[in-house]
Amino acid sequence: MLERIQALANLNAGRTLLHRQHLHRFPELSFQEKETTNFILKALTDLGIPCMQGPLETGVVGFIKGKNAEAKTIALRADIDALPIQETNAVDYISQHNGVMHACGHDVHTACLIAAADILNQLKSEFEGTIKLIFQPGEEVLPGGAKLLIEQGILRAPDVQFIFGQHVHPSLPAGQVGFRPGVFMASSDELHINIIGKGGHAAMPNDYSNPIVVASKVISQLTTYFMEGDLPSTIPTVFAIGDIHANGATNVIPDVCSLKGTFRTMDEVWRAEAHEYITTTIQSICNTHQVTAEIEILKGYPVLKNDDDLTLKAKVAAQLYLGASNVIDLPIRMTAEDFAYYSQQIPACFYRLGTNLNHERYTQGVHNSNFDINPKALEIGSGLMAWLAYSALQA
Repeated sequence: MLERIQALANLNAGRTLLHRQHLHRFPELSFQEKETTNFILKALTDLGIPCMQGPLETGVVGFIKGKNAEAKTIALRADIDALPIQETNAVDYISQHNGVMHACGHDVHTACLIAAADILNQLKSEFEGTIKLIFQPGEEVLPGGAKLLIEQGILRAPDVQFIFGQHVHPSLPAGQVGFRPGVFMASSDELHINIIGKGGHAAMPNDYSNPIVVASKVISQLTTYFMEGDLPSTIPTVFAIGDIHANGATNVIPDVCSLKGTFRTMDEVWRAEAHEYITTTIQSICNTHQVTAEIEILKGYPVLKNDDDLTLKAKVAAQLYLGASNVIDLPIRMTAEDFAYYSQQIPACFYRLGTNLNHERYTQGVHNSNFDINPKALEIGSGLMAWLAYSALQA
């Protein structure tokens, strides 16, 4: 069966490449993926795979039913949205939509899942159970398409026992993949803080309360605590302020200093405790300096935790498919992914697909205007996903 899947992935490689290039040419932003949705619907329908749009306005769900379809249901997920980036690659499949680009590889994920679905559909008489295909919109923006789909029952009717997802990884060569059981990717929260003082002429310090000074103390204390201090937790944590706006002048003290930043960590309990610490610390500093604060912590994606058993079995299956030397153990990542919502609900395995060429070409990171992939990755990504699904249904 392994050799049959490899052969089918190779046979489909040309079409998979064309699918990826089409998707790359016509990227669409989160929750606006109407033409992408239509493209996926047609591709699956042409393959004879039952599918439907929804349950959101964009995105597709498909079903491949093997023998004894009720025995077990697993899901394969690909995200389909693009980013607001102007592409600068010099390729004939460059984005045709100004200011929009598949710079995070979602076109790769989608093309690979279509090809994996084709393989599994041809082999459906060889396995028991059902494979649910989830082409998910809106991974790149809050609240995340995964969260909305779960709320709409995507993991029910039939109930999904576990789910796989893959993501491009430019630091690995095409032909290699990476796994990490357990906690893998961080939660991600947005911090929006307004320090509200009293403005005035800079030469008259008794007449104003400078919010910039207070903001600097907030940044310093929180950075020292989270990034340099002796935390009550050894859990990896990131606190960073990336935007400061005060709108004053050389001799003008503004009324408000606004801060924007991110908070990320690897544990949901510690995450809640840290939110409380951030809030109380800001309020305490502001009280000391007789200013006030507006604090908004927008909770983003949760911690992504790969199921230990499912991920270790997937790693073994990948070693059979690619050879042990091509399966890499990955470190934790402080980046975030809305696949984490699935991992909070059911056993999940989110792994990385190598996409560069001998560490020389296609090494630009995701969210970069020059991001691209070694086409070989498409054959590996589609075949491996089909093999992991088949192997999981046999367990």
